[in-house]
Amino acid sequence: MEEMEEELKCPVCGSFYREPIILPCSHNLCQACARNILVQTPESESPQSRRASGSGVSDYDYLDLDKMSLYSEADSGYGSYGGFASAPTTPCQKSPNGVRVFPPAMPPPPTHLSPALAPVPRNSCITCPQCHRSLILDDRGLRGFPKNRVLEGVIDRYQQSKAAALKCQLCEKAPKEATVMCEQCDVFYCDPCRLRCHPPRGPLAKHRLVPPAQGRVSRRLSPRKVSTCTDHELENHSMYCVQCKMPVCYQCLEEGKHSSHEVKALGAMWKLHKSQLSQALNGLSDRAKEAKEFLVQLRTMVQQIQENSVEFEACLVAQCDALIDALNRRKAQLLARVNKEHEHKLKVVRDQISHCTVKLRQTTGLMEYCLEVIKENDPSGFLQISDALIRRVHLTEDQWGKGTLTPRMTTDFDLSLDNSPLLQSIHQLDFVQVKASSPVPATPILQLEECCTHNNSATLSWKQPPLSTIAADGYILELDDGSGGQFREVYVGKETMCTVDGLHFNSTYNARVKAFNKTGVSPYSKTLVLQTSEDTDSEEQTLPFPVPSERLPLRRMSPFSSTLNLQPSFPGRSYFDFRSSPHQLSLHSSLQSLNAPGCNFETQSASYSQLVDIKKLLAVAWFAFDPGSAHSDIIFSNDNLTVTCSSYDDRVVLGKTGFSKGVHYWELTIDRYDNHPDPAFGVARIDVMKDMMLGKDDKAWAMYVDNNRSWFMHNNSHTNRTEGGITKGATIGVLLDLNRKTLTFFVNNEQQGPIAFENVEGLFFPAVSLNRNVQVTLHTGLPVPDFYSSRASIA
Repeated sequence: MEEMEEELKCPVCGSFYREPIILPCSHNLCQACARNILVQTPESESPQSRRASGSGVSDYDYLDLDKMSLYSEADSGYGSYGGFASAPTTPCQKSPNGVRVFPPAMPPPPTHLSPALAPVPRNSCITCPQCHRSLILDDRGLRGFPKNRVLEGVIDRYQQSKAAALKCQLCEKAPKEATVMCEQCDVFYCDPCRLRCHPPRGPLAKHRLVPPAQGRVSRRLSPRKVSTCTDHELENHSMYCVQCKMPVCYQCLEEGKHSSHEVKALGAMWKLHKSQLSQALNGLSDRAKEAKEFLVQLRTMVQQIQENSVEFEACLVAQCDALIDALNRRKAQLLARVNKEHEHKLKVVRDQISHCTVKLRQTTGLMEYCLEVIKENDPSGFLQISDALIRRVHLTEDQWGKGTLTPRMTTDFDLSLDNSPLLQSIHQLDFVQVKASSPVPATPILQLEECCTHNNSATLSWKQPPLSTIAADGYILELDDGSGGQFREVYVGKETMCTVDGLHFNSTYNARVKAFNKTGVSPYSKTLVLQTSEDTDSEEQTLPFPVPSERLPLRRMSPFSSTLNLQPSFPGRSYFDFRSSPHQLSLHSSLQSLNAPGCNFETQSASYSQLVDIKKLLAVAWFAFDPGSAHSDIIFSNDNLTVTCSSYDDRVVLGKTGFSKGVHYWELTIDRYDNHPDPAFGVARIDVMKDMMLGKDDKAWAMYVDNNRSWFMHNNSHTNRTEGGITKGATIGVLLDLNRKTLTFFVNNEQQGPIAFENVEGLFFPAVSLNRNVQVTLHTGLPVPDFYSSRASIA
């Protein structure tokens, strides 16, 4: 019975119903709570005026909720009786059950009458706090609602079984827990009170004592109250109106509004509805039984998952430990070979040291002997041995000939360990779906004629082998970090073309792709080496072309981001040459901007041997504003090079291209400047806030400027006020030097203030914030200003 407690509580006060009444919507309210949420309506909406005008159809008229509402649709915490000038806005409260409650506009006047007899304000309206249906009361007020006697009886039985049967009824102070109940006395006793007040002798010996639980069931309740008619309070209900679906008395049938309605016997309808409710409960009981069985199944699954997880972890640990043991054994074998080589080298060198030491000692002895012989003054004696000594000296000198004083062993170990295949296999170590029976798909083939790079973006295209009969569910594209590091997934999906944005400039990336289906993954394709655009002054180069054909690629905003969207590639494309080897294909990007405005080349008819002078073009980047990441109030035009805003508040728009290396310069011209706003220009992270001025958060570095002066701003901190502002036609220059980690601003080709920001690192996107009073146009592909280039070279 504890589970039905919420059904027995009033949605307004949160307590058990007291004198509950039934609203026409079938929901219940305490009579006192119903009085507390009454709202007074104007005279024009009263039942009498409605009946007089012919619009009233019943004693209780529901309001038009489209015109008048007693609650806030947005759940803002405030509600009002909309549409009535006489009804002030009142705060919307919530009951303990979480239901919105609407207190009266004016507190009810104090009265000494009971809630049932107290007068109700004229033209009162009540709104059901559960379904929010509103109705206007007639002259009877709350007395017009029938009382729910059945609900009262259920609450009585629930409270008695919940509380009264648990405690002794004869304890004077703190009631103790009851141990028995006397069926004849209808009293619950604890052991001390039973011995004192109900001894087992005399007439009391015949009384039957039962456990409290049994006493709860057998305890007789107070006589049920008889339900009376709401229109005729002295009459009991005797019939049931089928049309109105409510009990009525005989006076209602003779002189009331039910005189022409179909009625049936109250007892017959009572039994019929009991039968219908029992049948409905049978279906609900089946659903509840299924739900309990399902919960048991889920709890069993939880236990099985935990057991399987422990078993699987143990298996995984055992497999990895076996690999580690095998690696340790191989490590010991390789160390043994190293030690053997070490001992061999030491033996050879030590033998040579010993041999050389003996010969050196002999040579030194001969030299000392010869020096002593030279000291002799006897010519005849000297000549007797001089020839022999001369021969011995020459012979000893010859023994120290070429190669004698050369080491027989090098200090280097002629051993090398190639662990890259094993490391790659460890990185690719993954689980296999052993339940699948179909084979894995074939290795994808990279389509070199459709692969290209542009600025710091790379487009890759691939396909399944022509004779492959095994379908692939999708593909996994991987790139390294541009510095020879580990591969990372940058795209997973069914597309066969992907553009990866946000790469480093002047960096070499390795790319590979593999297919997968339910069985597993295919081997990797051949590795494609591609180089992004350079970001420093380059030497003159000559390159072959044509340009690869253009397609609609799947664009990925960053190699380590999860955002995917379909967009066309930039107008500029790459010119490259191919170099093949047994294991790698190399795609060297050399130019990204020849197809940009001002570069008119007839690429389709050009031959492979034709050469193009591209001096100094590699130092610039072409890009436009990005509609995909901009705020929804930003308005784009001129191929996304010109932007304005539809709001008076500042909104942020980013460029398509991100920079992480090199020196980059772009300009923005002020096409419209009204009412002295303060637009902001600079750079930002990809996740910068788009609904506030640039530089208000810690993701943007900006200069905001008006018609008189400018400030630098980052993380809502303003610095370096500089005189000199902008007007219509002015030019703002932004110079991002990631080699020196600085950001500098220019107004009309003059540097505005000092270097704005230093120690800037990471991936930055060009950014602008403006409102509807400003329109700007972006100019890219610009070389670094000459004075800055010369200054940088001097530094």
